[in-house]
Amino acid sequence: MHPGAWWIWAIALGTAATRTTNPLLLALLIAASAYVVATHRSSAPWARSYSAFAKLAFAVLLIRLVFAVALGSPIPGTHVLLTLPEIPLPHWAQGIRLGGEVTAEALVFAAYDGLKLATLLICVGAANALASPSRLLKSLPGALYETGVAVVVALTFAPHLIADVQRLRAARRLRGRPDRGIRGLLQVGLPVLEGALERSVALAAAMEARGYGRTADVPARIRRTTAALTLGGLLGVCAGTYGLLTAEGGSYGAPLLLAGIVAALAGLRLGGRRSPRTRYRPDPWGPRAWLVTGSGVAVAALLTLASSRAPEALHPGVVPLTAPTLPLWPAASILLALLPAFIVPREHS
Repeated sequence: MHPGAWWIWAIALGTAATRTTNPLLLALLIAASAYVVATHRSSAPWARSYSAFAKLAFAVLLIRLVFAVALGSPIPGTHVLLTLPEIPLPHWAQGIRLGGEVTAEALVFAAYDGLKLATLLICVGAANALASPSRLLKSLPGALYETGVAVVVALTFAPHLIADVQRLRAARRLRGRPDRGIRGLLQVGLPVLEGALERSVALAAAMEARGYGRTADVPARIRRTTAALTLGGLLGVCAGTYGLLTAEGGSYGAPLLLAGIVAALAGLRLGGRRSPRTRYRPDPWGPRAWLVTGSGVAVAALLTLASSRAPEALHPGVVPLTAPTLPLWPAASILLALLPAFIVPREHS
């Protein structure tokens, strides 16, 4: 399976998560991504990062709830759960409150908001667990190769760090030494830091030995044209996306977004001349990759349509406080995200 297909699938699920605050739909998105990861995750070190992203998502949800309790919420509520001592603030801090009444409506609103961000993080974790970073780097266009190397190194740092921590903790347990608490954390953290530094030095030496950073001689006219197309295209994509997300920009959003994508792709095409590269055994983009990509994009498109057609179902209200309901056809559309679990052969690597 092409690694880009997994990333597009995961990003599309994350986009779908941003279109709703219904906890039942968000739970379905989490369950769908978790099932696909459980059936297709390999044994490579980078594939073990899904649990770390899940823990990070849970921490984000807890932090959002703590902020709602400590700093208050603009959501009005009548169901007071507890009253904290309120700390008086100076006049220049108007609009900020420390302590005071904590209402059920404010907590539910914070939980919905935090769960949406947690779902987005879990979708990114699914992409990290399913797509090989090195194969993804090999598939990037030449213009993005240097940036892609930096991103891939950053993405693989966390999985390798987690693998080192697990290995060292298991070794300490076998020797009968503590691996928890402050003492255990310090005695595990120093070898992990030393291993990370050694890995960085080895990676830098390998990149230098392979001639990383060499560029071809391209005329200045081509370089200026490439920079103008890329920068203008990215600005067009940003402006077009903003237009699509606002009610006032519905007329110019789609044409500007399309023009920005075309200009950015042309800039990337020209920019690839600076980094001539050959690919050994490139990953093919076959019918399964199209199906995986299409399933994720279909989920995002259907939930976007549902958010405009039935906003009350995808965004349950908290004032008055009501229990969320499960809308049928948006829930059924999320089940399309399970398609990769049945059409993609499991990798053993």
